[in-house]
Amino acid sequence: MSSSTLVDVVIPVYNEEEALEHSIATLSAFLEANCPYRWRIVIADNASTDRTPEIGRRLAEQSERVDYIRLEQKGRGRALRYAWSHSSADVLSYMDVDLSTDLSCFMPLIEPLANGRHGVAIGSRLAPGAKVKRGLKREVISRIYNLMIRVLFPRKRFTDAQCGFKAITQNAARELLPLVKDQAWFFDSELLLKAEARGYRIHEVPVKWVDDPGTRVKIVKTAWEDIKGLLRVRFGG
Repeated sequence: MSSSTLVDVVIPVYNEEEALEHSIATLSAFLEANCPYRWRIVIADNASTDRTPEIGRRLAEQSERVDYIRLEQKGRGRALRYAWSHSSADVLSYMDVDLSTDLSCFMPLIEPLANGRHGVAIGSRLAPGAKVKRGLKREVISRIYNLMIRVLFPRKRFTDAQCGFKAITQNAARELLPLVKDQAWFFDSELLLKAEARGYRIHEVPVKWVDDPGTRVKIVKTAWEDIKGLLRVRFGG
């Protein structure tokens, strides 16, 4: 791909009035300075009830490189599915609004997709070379979950299903998105499992990642939903 390649960076948000404006400004400045491709930031708001819609619309009005879309139902997977499905970009990516993953990892994430070497790429907090700062509870749950994936899917090769830092080509998205059923947090895992089942080699980038202590993710509940999703994919199709 050339400099005409378009890269979408989707930011799924739910009630992020405090973080949104600063994060979009930080991300925009980084992409302006470091991304050689055409790029666009897409704020995917899934049913926020605070000032997130107001802020998102204002940011989109202020910059031609920022779009805002609104979904009336919650679910990160639902937001990503909608944003990616309605995009014309060559490379589709997403990252969490808290920017827990260091932005220096972004170009290594998308370059193999922009160059046509891979169809799917992920950031990994468990790959050799990753530098991670997070609490013991999240560390233990994450490692147990990824161990369960390895047990249930012995042929899987990716190391970290849950890191909120992923990218996919337009062609891969067209093939894989219709196969993914989950609309919430298991969306990522299911996408990767379906990708490997169809022969995609998943490019992994060891990331620098710092836990956000103010995250709204309910860790235990999310982990349980993910486990149920693994059992569905493994035994129910």
